Amino acid sequence: MPELLSPDRASPVELVEITRANLREYLRLKVSPAQEHLVAPVGVSIAQAHFHPEAWFRGIAAGGTAVGFAMLEDWSQCSESAPEDWWREPFVGLWRFLIDQRYQKLGFGARAMRLLIDHARVRPGTKAMLLSFVPGEGSPEGFYRRFGFEPTGEVSEGEHVMKLVF
Repeated sequence: MPELLSPDRASPVELVEITRANLREYLRLKVSPAQEHLVAPVGVSIAQAHFHPEAWFRGIAAGGTAVGFAMLEDWSQCSESAPEDWWREPFVGLWRFLIDQRYQKLGFGARAMRLLIDHARVRPGTKAMLLSFVPGEGSPEGFYRRFGFEPTGEVSEGEHVMKLVF
């Protein structure tokens, strides 16, 4: 297998299926120690996804290199079992999102977020995308606001909820 070059700001970003062939690359991704309390590790997320039919996860690749991970909860088709405290209409929720500490501040997260929003927009009947975040120092609130997410005033399990209406 040819060795991949380290991605740079110009590298194309894509959401890729995590398979047996690339799983280890994605399991190695880590946020900085100061961010560890903000998001669960990739391995925990993948394990949870296998017990939640609404989970949809993808690796974030830049120039073919694993740089991040995203997991959505897609309630567009199974809204009858969606958590009642979130939203009354079908929605897609951003459940997990991380960019490895080595690849932060290169624009990969922003481009991946646009891809995730585009994916959520086309889900049948979906009216909004929701997410929650841990408040405090290092919180991603400002990042999410750049994409039009607004606070709902709700708090779920200690995390502040935001939504983007389509």
